[in-house]
Amino acid sequence: MAEKQENPLPTNRLKQIANDACDSALNGAEFYDHSQTGQWNNTIINNMLRAVISEAMPDKSAAPTYKFAVSSTIVQHLVPTSQLNKSKGTSTGTSTEGDTTDAATSSDSTATATATDGKPHIGRRGMHSATGAFWNEATDGIWSYKYDGGAKGLDIVVVLLWIAI
Repeated sequence: MAEKQENPLPTNRLKQIANDACDSALNGAEFYDHSQTGQWNNTIINNMLRAVISEAMPDKSAAPTYKFAVSSTIVQHLVPTSQLNKSKGTSTGTSTEGDTTDAATSSDSTATATATDGKPHIGRRGMHSATGAFWNEATDGIWSYKYDGGAKGLDIVVVLLWIAI
């Protein structure tokens, strides 16, 4: 069996690139906004690809040694709008005429439940993601990163795939 491939860049550097790409995409955003998710994903993917390709090819005249693919998934939290400093008037929830509360804020929660990690349990969605591939373990690989955008009511999962040329 072939020895497993190391990342094309150090793991700490990949984390920094992914974090910077997410920060850049969400610059100015205060909360999850479905109408912006397409643009956010495009920015994250393009910034990741630019940085990884640039840094994985130190000699710009050399032929690339990898093909790269990046995916970005934005997951909205079920957080009451009051916790995001978002006014109820901009809610994306449905309501009947004359009803000014949305479903997320209508429940009376005086005690906040916490998960095992100590973070508030209310409003966090579960998500499981898995990827499989058939490739050469000596030259190809995959890496994923979860960006915690909790204060904005979202998380982002970024996946980088590389295949040796």
